[in-house]
Amino acid sequence: MSDQTFPKTGLETMITPDSCALILIDHQPFQVAGVKNIDVSLMVNNVVALAKTAKAFGVPTLLTSVIKDRGGNILKPLTDVFPEQTPIDRTFINTWEDEKCVAWARETGRKKLVFAALWTEVCLAFPVIHALGDGYEVYFVTDASGGTSQESHEMGIARMIQAGAVPMTTVVFMSELQRDWARVDQAAKTAEIILEHGGASASALAWELQLMAGAAAA
Repeated sequence: MSDQTFPKTGLETMITPDSCALILIDHQPFQVAGVKNIDVSLMVNNVVALAKTAKAFGVPTLLTSVIKDRGGNILKPLTDVFPEQTPIDRTFINTWEDEKCVAWARETGRKKLVFAALWTEVCLAFPVIHALGDGYEVYFVTDASGGTSQESHEMGIARMIQAGAVPMTTVVFMSELQRDWARVDQAAKTAEIILEHGGASASALAWELQLMAGAAAA
């Protein structure tokens, strides 16, 4: 165990493509059915966008499930983002008690870990708090996770923040990795993800692109 804390202010606290790794936990049918704090279709949209963003920026990403023969395979739109990956299937409720998952994180060499999971109060909170104790800088994505009630989700978030973890949303994850729109190669990939998953922002961006195309033609 470690009582190590990490700074919460300054540029170095923000994630970058070469400083973080992403761990996505238990986005499976059984767990999805229990999510009550967020519209399920929105949560699925967000976690797929999160995965696509990580892939676009080259962020190492782990998919893991718990007893998939009972809880179901990880959602296909999510595994389709990483077709080459065989997710780690666990029996431990706490992902950080599974040595294969811990070894994967260690082998990335990254000290900043970003988590999203179902459910917030259990399968997200447990490994977040555990990894903090092992000295990692830990972030968690609230809108790509979900709890069994609004209270459960909120209490899970409160517990993780109290332990020292940093909350973020899918758009924040994307924005911190992009950081500068002058990075045009990455900006094109970011724009594509926004168009596919950005809701109202996607509509606005599509309209802007249409206007720009019309102006260029004129």
